[in-house]
Amino acid sequence: MKRPGLAAVAIVFIFLLTSCVGISMDITLNRDGSGTITLEYMVSQALESLGRLDGNERWNTIPVGRADFERTMDRLPGMKLLSFSSREFGKDLATNAKMEFANLRSLMAFLDAGGLRSSLQGDAASGRITMTLSEGTGIKNPSLDRLIADISASYFVRMSMTFPTEGSLTVTDAKGITIKALPDSHIRTRGEQVSFDIPLYEVLSSAEGINVEFRW
Repeated sequence: MKRPGLAAVAIVFIFLLTSCVGISMDITLNRDGSGTITLEYMVSQALESLGRLDGNERWNTIPVGRADFERTMDRLPGMKLLSFSSREFGKDLATNAKMEFANLRSLMAFLDAGGLRSSLQGDAASGRITMTLSEGTGIKNPSLDRLIADISASYFVRMSMTFPTEGSLTVTDAKGITIKALPDSHIRTRGEQVSFDIPLYEVLSSAEGINVEFRW
């Protein structure tokens, strides 16, 4: 559930989902395919400090500095960092960043540079973005579920997308079957802004998998 050396690669939404963090992302899409991304994620300071062990300060387990984001923007054409802040919030470290993207290709490169867990079909006028939040464990393991619940308690995965016109959001399992409800989750499926707010525990422990599809 943790990937060391994350700061050495692109800071992407899908990659962050594989770590024990709480994450929120708001995307605003303009008619020409450009737009902005506001990203916030909460990391336990105990987890963040793992990257400082054994003289390894340069490669934090989770990227938390402006330099990490600036290096990412340099590697992704069409992306620009607009603002950055970081603050302590109880036992967590909260990182905030706002970026702009020039087109949908730039957005997708930021979300999932390898294209392994997300895809884009269509264009700025009419299209859809599909993302895999969880591939699914395939089985229920009560002991593992309790461990995940302890690690991810109080963390949520949240994402919203605002469109120039009405859009939609569909949440399915790995087989494409619509998930109508998830415990303690809030999902807005239609409107100029659609969103999901799912406990991190549900994402990490899902046996059937969780996919989301934004359509405009």
